Amino acid sequence: GRPGYVVKNYFFYYLFRFAAALGREIFYITFLPFTYWNFDPFVTRRLVGVWAIVMYLGQASKDIIKWPRPLSPPVVKLETRVDAEYGMPSTHAMAATAISFTFLMATMYRYKYSVAFGLMASTVLSALVSLSRLYTGMHTVLDVICGVLITAVLMTLTYPFWDILDNFQLTSPLTPIIAIVMPFFMSYTYPELDHYSPTRGDTTIILGVASGCTVGFWMNYQYGRTYEPTGSLPFKIPAITLQIVSLAIARFLIGIIVLVATRQVVKTLSLKVLYAWFDVAGHDLQARKRLEIEVPYKFATYSSIGFNATVVVPLLHQLLELL
Repeated sequence: GRPGYVVKNYFFYYLFRFAAALGREIFYITFLPFTYWNFDPFVTRRLVGVWAIVMYLGQASKDIIKWPRPLSPPVVKLETRVDAEYGMPSTHAMAATAISFTFLMATMYRYKYSVAFGLMASTVLSALVSLSRLYTGMHTVLDVICGVLITAVLMTLTYPFWDILDNFQLTSPLTPIIAIVMPFFMSYTYPELDHYSPTRGDTTIILGVASGCTVGFWMNYQYGRTYEPTGSLPFKIPAITLQIVSLAIARFLIGIIVLVATRQVVKTLSLKVLYAWFDVAGHDLQARKRLEIEVPYKFATYSSIGFNATVVVPLLHQLLELL
């Protein structure tokens, strides 16, 4: 059907639609791997850890609090996919605040740059995404403010332990078991609703990515492949040359092809296995929404993506002499 609204200001419309995309799967599958392949795995590890904690708590809070989204009318909703979800707190606001400020906190002592500029950039990015949720009619001001505040509290509480947890995830022999069992259990025991909502599936995707990445981080460390910059701290940010840009684009495109292929193959195979196991017709799309099918297939698919992004793609880059 045609949208029930008329766009009068295309600048704000596209700006906020773009900002809204920063809280979706497309962002996780591009930005997080990009920082790993082209910037600094140390920073990516911080981003993945904080993002997974913040998003799990935000998504679960929505389904425990059960506050509806703003009424339409008076607001005009520019998105329909998440309409079945509850509104409080705004997980877009949480993700944007977590990603931008974790990036700042993980790089401010590690690289030479103006912290004032970094602070401004982080604030602008999280404000843009937060405002986009009001513009698209998906959240109230309270949803957004609570999302930002909850994230600020979580980051303040976890910050003293970032290095301890990172050291544990890289060195402990228990890491692969914990990284697979715990997130899978958390996805399976996610708060139940009386109707289908995409929150459980989205949370499983996030925990799956974090699980696969963590196993990958651990494995790379065990084999001495950390891909981190070398030299003394703080590092200088290299000048952006045509060679650096073209290498980054090549690494990114090859990586994304691998991740998209991984998603296709693992999703198809895991659904085939689960449909056969639970004796469900292959064309039954409703069956995908059942807990015992949705959680395992999404977890298997996205943990494979996380693992391949951190282990397989860098090896491929090395093979093709792109590192």
